[in-house]
Amino acid sequence: MEKLRRVLSGQDDEEQGLTSQVLDASSLSFSTRLRWFAICFACGVICSILGTALLWLPQGLKLFAVFYTLGNMAALASTCFLMGPMKQLKKMFETTRLLATVLMLLCFLFTLCAVFWWHKKGLALLFCILQFLSMTWYSLSYIPYARDAVIKCCSSLLS
Repeated sequence: MEKLRRVLSGQDDEEQGLTSQVLDASSLSFSTRLRWFAICFACGVICSILGTALLWLPQGLKLFAVFYTLGNMAALASTCFLMGPMKQLKKMFETTRLLATVLMLLCFLFTLCAVFWWHKKGLALLFCILQFLSMTWYSLSYIPYARDAVIKCCSSLLS
């Protein structure tokens, strides 16, 4: 417990702690970064929930697709407040999560294209589902061995 307290207070001499790494990434204070992360993430969650609620209205599928996509984008952007935008982009495009990042960004784009330009509601819904799956796969890339566990679990269920 004492080691954790030293690391979080920035008094650990052995290695650079998480707090100091976060503070080095931007000129914003740690509390400001946490506050804006929470605000941005909460806005993303609210947009996604609002989109789901609007699904039952006439023309609701379009509203769902737009709000769900904006919510996911806001939730993804919220992590920029924690580690800084450049470090976030570098991590997103590392080889371990490059495919997941590209798929996720393409799903964002194709969802909005399906709603605004192609006017295909079914395609928009399909891209929202793919958005969910790609965001999940992207998020799992930050947890060591999580993707391997999911692959093994799914392959055992299918066989």
